[in-house]
Amino acid sequence: MSERGHRGGSGVGMETVNIVLCGLGGQGILFMTKVLARAALDQGLDIMGAETHGMAQRGGSVVSHLRFGHVESSLVRSGTARFLLALDADEAYRNLPFLSENGRLYVNALEPGFPVPEVQRYLDSRRAVCRAFPAEKTAAVLGAPMSANLALLGFYSAFEDSPVSTDAIEKTIRDVSPERFREINLAVFRSGFERGRRMGAGLAGR
Repeated sequence: MSERGHRGGSGVGMETVNIVLCGLGGQGILFMTKVLARAALDQGLDIMGAETHGMAQRGGSVVSHLRFGHVESSLVRSGTARFLLALDADEAYRNLPFLSENGRLYVNALEPGFPVPEVQRYLDSRRAVCRAFPAEKTAAVLGAPMSANLALLGFYSAFEDSPVSTDAIEKTIRDVSPERFREINLAVFRSGFERGRRMGAGLAGR
């Protein structure tokens, strides 16, 4: 699957930003990708995307690529992803080679168990930062364990380095969610955002 979009506006002249999203079938990687892509378009950003491992049946690996800016290919090359968003810890490990120097890994995992020491050494060698967050647990507390994808998306969007605004993402979730899931999806997203905002404030205060 590959898609391309542009709506003019603030996307003109922006630097290239690559995002890789990964997880397992049934975790909602493709919905997460759809939300980010549509929010980016609504914000006026140039974007290309591709699903490179489309075995979306439950349990199979799913990897999506999103590229912001004026690019010719929809695929993210190894070592060029500024952001890696992972809904599964093993998939995060498997897709680490995509992460660029000074990149950011956002992962559905518990601290301090993630990452293991050898992975932390790899991240340190790349000057990359890992931000682990129990997205599944956060969503489950709200009665929506299958919405961990939106909890992680909210957590990620709380940090200033995201190219897509929180408001644009929240509006897109409202627009694309089935009516019966709309309010719980928004609640899960906001809960993840608040967790990220608090973490970001704590980091800024160090």
